[in-house]
Amino acid sequence: MAEEVHGAEEAGGLVFHPMDQFIVEPLWGDGPVSWFTITNATLWMALAVLATYLLLVFATRHRKVVPTRGQSMAELVYGFVYKMVEDVSGHDGVKYFPYIMTLFLFILMANVLGLIPMSFAPTSHIAVTAVLALAVFLTVTILGFVLNGSKFLGLFWVASAPLALRPILAIIELISYFVRPVSHSIRLGGNIMAGHAVIKVFAGFAAIAAISPLSILAITAIYGLEVLVAVIQAYVFTILTCVYLKDALHPSH
Repeated sequence: MAEEVHGAEEAGGLVFHPMDQFIVEPLWGDGPVSWFTITNATLWMALAVLATYLLLVFATRHRKVVPTRGQSMAELVYGFVYKMVEDVSGHDGVKYFPYIMTLFLFILMANVLGLIPMSFAPTSHIAVTAVLALAVFLTVTILGFVLNGSKFLGLFWVASAPLALRPILAIIELISYFVRPVSHSIRLGGNIMAGHAVIKVFAGFAAIAAISPLSILAITAIYGLEVLVAVIQAYVFTILTCVYLKDALHPSH
């Protein structure tokens, strides 16, 4: 395969690989990636954590009555997520606000930092988004049984439906419940990966002089869309977490 690509490059063909940007590589050396290897994914996830710290802790350390720009941004995000949790999960869900706030900001920062040229988007990998989704799934499931006991199973029993349909609906509800972490993770990872791949494709066509102006225009438009997608996907992941939390707190149909 490498020889074919090299031959195409020597022939002057247009060769680019939009999926290469998602390869997980060690930061140092060329060895294989193992469990404890520090990779480009490790670096950009650490930067997402650092960005979250800078926004919530460093930018608000003085807590002025007339807030600075950083404090204003932190207060805006805080109020936005707090209201989301309260509106969707109810007042009982507010006690879990720190966990949901952490999820939202980590995903948001990872998405936005991934848009920096030559960066790496960790949320484009299902391995990352699946861990986040499984953490939510296990948390709300354990919480549902701890708070409600066997009554949590009422989430799968549609009491308002005709009696003959209730067993069928219970099976459907059970399947849809266990599919949650799959859809939760693929939605985020797929959207981030697709956007980055499309940008890379148009960047490859920018090397052709005849269509480079159109390619650059398309890259600019898609990049603006991806900024919006980065925020929306963090919001969608978070609001779905709030919905799942509501089911754990109030499981009956």
